Amino acid sequence: MPSLSYTSRQEIEQHSFSPAVTLLVPVAAIVLQVLLSRLFWRFSYIDLPLIVAIFFSVSRRSPAAGTITGALIGLAQDALTGRPIGVNGMAKSVIGYIAASIGVQVDVDSLTTRVLMNFGFSILNSAILFLINRRLLGQAEVHLQWLQELLRALANTVVAIPIFFLLDLTKRPE
Repeated sequence: MPSLSYTSRQEIEQHSFSPAVTLLVPVAAIVLQVLLSRLFWRFSYIDLPLIVAIFFSVSRRSPAAGTITGALIGLAQDALTGRPIGVNGMAKSVIGYIAASIGVQVDVDSLTTRVLMNFGFSILNSAILFLINRRLLGQAEVHLQWLQELLRALANTVVAIPIFFLLDLTKRPE
């Protein structure tokens, strides 16, 4: 009689990355984001550090690692962009936690899932940044323009899909 194995998805499909990939990909994303946003103002719609934080969080499938990854990427982004330190760190740590938690439950290697995740997390990131700026920092002049945020989410999703496929090549099973 065959025996059933009750191995969790986390144990089966958890991935790790080489230290070089873990360090260089987020740094490259942050530097590209800063440089390209200054050269081309339309590139500011794209959030490369968010895309990288989502990818690493869902790939590792560990909420603690996702939170730390998001926080470190967000803090480094804050340091280089001139925003108050911690704004992106808080937003991306929340996204990293939720992304990793979803990664444990859902097949995140599916194209449909990746599209939905990137679009949803981009909207959530905008909402969190709005709340932080408006409520915590007291910036009453900050307003959320939903059409602009939907376009930003769409642009992030279009850019994220090829990046996810490229970063898939750097995964190594744990």
